[in-house]
Amino acid sequence: MNQSPRPIKNVLIVGGGIGGQSVAIALKKAGINAEIAEIQQAFSVYGVGIIQMANALRALDAIGVADEAMRRGSPYGMVKLCTPTGFPFGETGVPPMGRFPSHNGISRRILHEVLYAEAVKVGVRFRMGLTVDTIDNRPDGVDVHFTDGSTGRYDVLITADGINSKVRKLVFGEYTPNYVGLSVWRYPFKRPAALDTGYMFFGKKSRVGLIPMTADSMYMFVVTAEGEKPQIPDDMLVDKLKAYLSEYPANLVQDVIDQITDPKLVNYRPLETLKMPSPWYKNRVVVLGDAAHATIPQLGSGAALALEDAVVLAELLQKDEPVEALFEQYMKRRLDRCMMVVEASETLGKWELMEFNGQPLPEGAHVGAVMGKTLMALTAPI
Repeated sequence: MNQSPRPIKNVLIVGGGIGGQSVAIALKKAGINAEIAEIQQAFSVYGVGIIQMANALRALDAIGVADEAMRRGSPYGMVKLCTPTGFPFGETGVPPMGRFPSHNGISRRILHEVLYAEAVKVGVRFRMGLTVDTIDNRPDGVDVHFTDGSTGRYDVLITADGINSKVRKLVFGEYTPNYVGLSVWRYPFKRPAALDTGYMFFGKKSRVGLIPMTADSMYMFVVTAEGEKPQIPDDMLVDKLKAYLSEYPANLVQDVIDQITDPKLVNYRPLETLKMPSPWYKNRVVVLGDAAHATIPQLGSGAALALEDAVVLAELLQKDEPVEALFEQYMKRRLDRCMMVVEASETLGKWELMEFNGQPLPEGAHVGAVMGKTLMALTAPI
């Protein structure tokens, strides 16, 4: 007589970011012990914003924090698409889903605080200042040696340690992120009264977005092409960012240029993608978020995909089925959806890079169609 599979009781999550904390919260609420190993000694999250579309809010609601995220953030409607002068020519975004608006703007710091407070409330254990050193990944469990010399035994290890994941390398081998030729700049501001929703302005050498974060704050993002050597010295960040904004006579943009003064507030990074091939699991180790499918912000969905991964994985790990079967269900529900977003974002990024370089787009290229089709697909259940 076959015995039923032993239920999952003890899970280690490596990485305490959005995906890692979300899956830990969901597991603890389901009665599964969840422990987070975070390499940082203390959380220090930069306060630039994040775009949460309705599908991200739906995932946050599944772990019980959507209302708090909206209370502390700034719900808004569709994003207005504008010329450099401010003339509106369209809009974009996911349609509202039930009680969830098209978007919620929020600072990363506030979102992290919301998740951390919930994680502490439900009893997630945080182990700060360490990560895994070695992993014995067996079909029946995982033994871990941590960088502080301690050890642990777990039913499942979830790796949520980002695009340059150490766990992924230890278990699955080397995967190198792909630099797409673009960079993004972000800077926080006091929110002007005229910012009634999100705005995006399309220039010849850049694209600018103004996004609400709270009732009294916003952030700007600027997408540019920095070529093969995208690193920029700190003492050049402010002047270079201001130079890009000079081609935008729109009042919303011009009114903030003089406020860009502190290079420490300029959050600048080259944009990279990563597509880990299926399967995202091996024995008892499974990957979620950027460690499996890092995307670029052309569709504003990177964090949303990690949140969805967390909800689906936590739901599946409650089932009394063989772990390999649960992980295969995870792949069936997540692989195509995540790859759709990453690949559509790569396409949009490629076209944007061509435009910034003065090159004609391929025949049949239609930015609006790609954005619309992909964003509508995100309204489907996860």
